[in-house]
Amino acid sequence: MGTAEQQKVVFITGGASGIGLAAAEAFVQRGYATVLADRNAEAGRDVEAELGTRGECTFVPCDVADDKSVRGAVARAVRTYGRLDAAFNAAGIDGDYGPLADASMENWNRVIAVDLTGTFSCMRHEIPELVRAGGGAIVNCASVAGLRAAPTVSAYTAAKHGVVGLTKAGAREYAALGVRVNAICPGTVDTPMFRHSLGSMAERLAKTNPTQRLADASEIAAVAVWLCDEAPGYLTGETIAVDGAAGA
Repeated sequence: MGTAEQQKVVFITGGASGIGLAAAEAFVQRGYATVLADRNAEAGRDVEAELGTRGECTFVPCDVADDKSVRGAVARAVRTYGRLDAAFNAAGIDGDYGPLADASMENWNRVIAVDLTGTFSCMRHEIPELVRAGGGAIVNCASVAGLRAAPTVSAYTAAKHGVVGLTKAGAREYAALGVRVNAICPGTVDTPMFRHSLGSMAERLAKTNPTQRLADASEIAAVAVWLCDEAPGYLTGETIAVDGAAGA
């Protein structure tokens, strides 16, 4: 299936929930043909059905920790819509909480596989399609934990620092080919993953932020859309903290 020539195409990982879902909603509203990739097929199809009533949306099953799965999902996006103009790599996990010396290798390997290697896998398959389309934009979802340490989640901190590094490397390497690569570093965002991990501590943590609240996922999504759709071509290789001035 093709799209009208003027319709841009975006590929979003983690699109069935949280920040990825908010981004899918925002891109559909902006008029993008939106491909949402997620390992949760049931949730992904539900989102596809809902967003399909508002615009062009297709779900593709994808496990970002599996490079073959990523390659297949990106290829299907291009087969479906004929091109790729933007990508938001939002899939991620936080892993287990606890002191570094008590952390397991299983947790380390799982978090690195999803958050860091998964982002690398997405970029390596997205970039050639963006180049073929004449240029485009990638936004990686890092974290404030990619800018400074987040105690008790050492693997997550390391992975998100790695995402920031990948973002800068990709931006330098592909700027001349018209591909912009930037990263968003969210602070405390009200998502199912955040609520599940912190439980009753979520509201107490919100009170420590200068804004006295958690961010809504739509606020992160809005920055992702702006970076892909409106940001100037000279803006690339940057990490943008969306943290309510917590790091100011």
